[in-house]
Amino acid sequence: MLLKNKIKNLKNILNSDNVLATLEERYCYSKDALNKALDSKIPDLVVFVENIPQIQKILKYANDHKIPIISRGAGTNMVGACSTPKGGIVLNFSKMNKILDINPNNMTMTVQPGVILNDIKESAEALNLFFPPDPSNYKVSTIGGAIAQSSGGAMAFKYGTTKDYVLSLKVITADGRILTLGANTHKDAVGYHLNQLMVGSEGTLAIIAEAVLKLIPKPSYKITVSAYFDSIHSLTQTVDEIISKNIYPSAIDFMDENSIKTVEKYCSCGLDTSKKYMLLIDLEGYEKDYKSQLNLLTEIINKYCVNNIQIAETEQESEKFWNARRVSYAATTRLAPDVISDDIIVPRQNLEKMINFCYETTTKYNLKICLVGHIGDGNLHPQIALDIDNEQEFKNYTNAKSEIYKKVIELGGTISAEHGIGVEKLSYIDKIIDKDTLEYMKLIKKAFDPNGILNPGKIFEMDK
Repeated sequence: MLLKNKIKNLKNILNSDNVLATLEERYCYSKDALNKALDSKIPDLVVFVENIPQIQKILKYANDHKIPIISRGAGTNMVGACSTPKGGIVLNFSKMNKILDINPNNMTMTVQPGVILNDIKESAEALNLFFPPDPSNYKVSTIGGAIAQSSGGAMAFKYGTTKDYVLSLKVITADGRILTLGANTHKDAVGYHLNQLMVGSEGTLAIIAEAVLKLIPKPSYKITVSAYFDSIHSLTQTVDEIISKNIYPSAIDFMDENSIKTVEKYCSCGLDTSKKYMLLIDLEGYEKDYKSQLNLLTEIINKYCVNNIQIAETEQESEKFWNARRVSYAATTRLAPDVISDDIIVPRQNLEKMINFCYETTTKYNLKICLVGHIGDGNLHPQIALDIDNEQEFKNYTNAKSEIYKKVIELGGTISAEHGIGVEKLSYIDKIIDKDTLEYMKLIKKAFDPNGILNPGKIFEMDK
């Protein structure tokens, strides 16, 4: 155990009730939502931090003794970003979960990293404001994790991702210093935008201790439209025409036949299991635009749609549709002992090719796939069900994933739209980022974390 002789010193720094040291307690924090066996150690210690001075003290101590530090929110990420391949100390932020300030006039919210995204959304909406980022796990995931992983979600099509709503960050460096990055304003053109550098850095550059978020006015109305299609060609044509006619939905998602059937068995949502694909569209905006937007939308869908369009005009009806989409991953777990979800993205013009390739490749390797995604911006989530302990099946999965990534690159896309790299995609990053760019990234890492204690072994391996 790396910290065997140092636990007493660390407990003196902290409230001992916030320190987990037994094997059983520590084991629970060795993994996250990546449903895959990892060559990973168990953390040496788990600490529930409560304030910035505690974080500073731990980081100073860890930096002096070259002890790895791994930040953890709800642990819902799917790439092993808060796993512990080198042991070390897990900083759990579940007790730093306060909304510190909401300023309706400035349309900003100041939060600690452990605040649940759903609480941010509800607190903003109570003041007729809106925080759009909505990863599927937003009811349990934290803002610190969303910033660290640069989370997206269905509404990214219209509103952008988490990075577009981070105005300022208070971070703690590896040696315990506090940095305030960005400004508490909606515009800032002073110096390098180091706050944006932290977004998506997966805890490898500094520890996020506080964030100022941008809010926007809450749309005055929302409706959800669903429709079914017999082919992916007709579905993608529909999406293309919707966008070309200046209809700008807040979300355009889809589910394939396997997902529809699997979800319906998992929790009956009233989906039509006889159809190949379902399109799910949210329209948001001002009520005066409602009828013209909806009429044009339904006119376009009727050109390609198999049967009648369903329209949800109440929040409860809309939530029923979206719940079906959000539980697709959980439903897929019923098909095999394990499920691995990916988050590839290609230019929308190449979506049909990419979707067909996913089916061809998983069929070739005899793998079960449920395909969903944010089809409006080209972001696909192939959810592959398998038995990881079956050597041949896991080999087939690895080969299929490599071929899918190769096709993504060929079609002008990239291997992560919103999940991040972590350990799961680390070996593929040099296929996406050229050698010189990767070298600059490593120089940035060394500048912020010269001893390499912050979430080591994630995104890329540092040179020895």
